[in-house]
Amino acid sequence: MQISSMTGFARQSGSLERENFSLSWVWEIKSVNGKNLDLKVRLPLWLDEVSLNLRNIAAKYFERGSLGVTLDIALERNEAEVKVNRALLDKVTEAALTLYRTYPEELARPSAAELLKTEGVLEVVKNRFDEEELAEICRNLRAGFEECCIRLQSNRRQEGQKIKTVLEERVDRIEILVQEVARLAVAQPALLKQKLSAQLAELLEGAPISEERLAQEAVLLVNRADIREEIDRLMAHVKTARELLAANQTLGRRFDFLCQEFNRETNTICSKASDIEIINRGMELKAVIEQLREQVQNME
Repeated sequence: MQISSMTGFARQSGSLERENFSLSWVWEIKSVNGKNLDLKVRLPLWLDEVSLNLRNIAAKYFERGSLGVTLDIALERNEAEVKVNRALLDKVTEAALTLYRTYPEELARPSAAELLKTEGVLEVVKNRFDEEELAEICRNLRAGFEECCIRLQSNRRQEGQKIKTVLEERVDRIEILVQEVARLAVAQPALLKQKLSAQLAELLEGAPISEERLAQEAVLLVNRADIREEIDRLMAHVKTARELLAANQTLGRRFDFLCQEFNRETNTICSKASDIEIINRGMELKAVIEQLREQVQNME
């Protein structure tokens, strides 16, 4: 599976023409970030059967993301079914005849046309389908939804390639900063020894101190401030990041974890370092790692 963003949009329209009915529809899917695959579907009540299969279809194309799914549908039978409410018609007819018999000179004899105009007597039923027709409609709508998912997948992959370019740039910048930290770290033992010597001389007010004692104290300081392991791990993380990007697979969760590891090692460097230049590089590293993490949040 290619690198893909979790944000995207797709639309699919279609139609179905049969002798007894005509159908047209428009599927729309809007995709945003989500920890897992989540579908929010809005369909007409009579199409509940269609919604049962939508998640399985979407899972073929997506692993993560919150999908907002809507369906606009226009559906009409060419032949409407007419239903007569016989119970109501009988009551209306009886009442009309009773009035006519009571006032035969004032009232005209009730006609069938007039009686059928009574509200509720006639019901024109449209868009009622038998089991076979409904099954065909559901099949076509599911196929339309799957086509919409394919289009959304393509859209998300296009966005994913744009994000991939940004990630590569951020990883390159991280590598440059780590190399600068490594270069600065080489000079730290000598600088620490010089700093320690000056501090001790000030404290002892010129009293002599042996080179052996000075070396012991310097070793303790250097060990506490040693950031070589953190630098090695950061370079290893840079290599892993490039491998993930080159693999061209879904990488959201793995890259998010890698950002945490980048941040952990950088925090350790900043806490250990006494050199202002190393601390400044560390702060810039944290800013670039945060930019990296923000982009990763959009990846599937």
